[in-house]
Amino acid sequence: MSEIRNIQTNEPIRVRFAPSPTGIMHLGNIRTALMNFLFARQKNGIFVLRIEDTDPQRDFDPEGRQIIQDLEWLGLSYDEGPHKGGPYAPYYQSQRSAIYQEQLNVLIKNKSVYRCFCTTTELETKRQRQITLKQPPRYDQTCYKLSKEAIADKLAIDTPFIWRFHIDQNKKAEFKDLGHGNMSFDLVNFSDFPLTRQDGSFTFIFANCVDDIAMKINYVFRGDDHTSNTVNQVVLYQAFNAKLPIYWHMPIICNLEGKKLSKREFGFSLRDLREAGFLSEAINNYLSIIGASFENEILTLDEIIAQYNFDNISSANQIKYDVEKLRWINHKWIGQLDTQELLKRCMPILEKNYSDIAQQDHNTLLNLIALVQTDLVTLNDVVPAVRFYFIKPVIASDQIQAIKPNAPLEKISKILSNNLELLKDSENFLKIVTVTAKEAGIKLSDMMPIIRMILTGSPQGPHIGQIITILGWQEAEARFQSYFG
Repeated sequence: MSEIRNIQTNEPIRVRFAPSPTGIMHLGNIRTALMNFLFARQKNGIFVLRIEDTDPQRDFDPEGRQIIQDLEWLGLSYDEGPHKGGPYAPYYQSQRSAIYQEQLNVLIKNKSVYRCFCTTTELETKRQRQITLKQPPRYDQTCYKLSKEAIADKLAIDTPFIWRFHIDQNKKAEFKDLGHGNMSFDLVNFSDFPLTRQDGSFTFIFANCVDDIAMKINYVFRGDDHTSNTVNQVVLYQAFNAKLPIYWHMPIICNLEGKKLSKREFGFSLRDLREAGFLSEAINNYLSIIGASFENEILTLDEIIAQYNFDNISSANQIKYDVEKLRWINHKWIGQLDTQELLKRCMPILEKNYSDIAQQDHNTLLNLIALVQTDLVTLNDVVPAVRFYFIKPVIASDQIQAIKPNAPLEKISKILSNNLELLKDSENFLKIVTVTAKEAGIKLSDMMPIIRMILTGSPQGPHIGQIITILGWQEAEARFQSYFG
């Protein structure tokens, strides 16, 4: 894409992630942050974090502390922002009101804005009437048409008002989008929009635009649902005689039915995924590859930075979230983690479930984790996977009979009880009972799940020889003896 190269040669690329701390981080937020991060790193640019906290009544996360922690956990380090500073501080919108007022004064002086005295009730009544008449709900410019005398009269009695930007509906708004190319919108389809609220605070559209101009943001990546906001902000850029950034209105993440992902669906929030035992590496990996094409799908952040093709972005308006694909990627990532690292990540989960974990030998725990590593899809799976080690199973013959109804339990029990003295050498034990079973016409597909169930409580799991080794031959013998009664 020529636009990327041209801007890159003239000025440093600057992108931003600008969340509102009004809710928990969800997949859409994360992907927006991730794409901005990847782009900045690939193009040797600057990744800015700006907290858009202009609505204190709705602030769920004061000062964006959880947002900052989430980005840190994901490994998406920003270059400028809260606690790090930078040339365009402050990076909290709540601390930038003076800047917004200064820029509003510019628009007032240029007569680009006007006072709107309409109440919320009046605006809603007009909106409902337009909908009833099957008209697009737009502001009808009532206050734009007020005379100077009428305005003076209202101000004289302290009538509340907001500042509203006036759109020239004879013009077009045009901008470049990485996914959609050159985009053009007739402003006749848009209405004058508010820049302030009646309490004197500033709207998202205005503050967001002023900050992007002030912070020299030249690429804006955000969800496709912001396209109409972009049209309004393009008009503001023109009013300030500022250079437009290049946009990417990213596809909205939907469920497999094509509906926008809701808060009730698993995996909507980062908190869901973290509590369910998903790795940050897997989440980044998954959100990078959906909607794109990669030959190898299991990639580190550095590999994604090197391989992501921002010159060939799909123009799709939505991408589908498939939790099973995420689970597969998480399984692959767990499988390739260093055992020490995997144990470190599993320990908080194990400590919550097994009170005596702290008394266990570190090397034993490493061996235990290595034993079950390939069976883990999420970190939480470690709890049932290692339960056999911490909690001795109580298995009755009818439980085994239910799983293997055609297995000759008496013959199998006799073979096992006759060879318990061989447990000190687990491989020799398995060799002997296997040969003996074959000679007795017993299927190994009946024998092995039963042995595993006696030792662990489950017919599936790690190699039996490794189970005996990790338990120790005395414990293994005790479990057989307990079953035999």
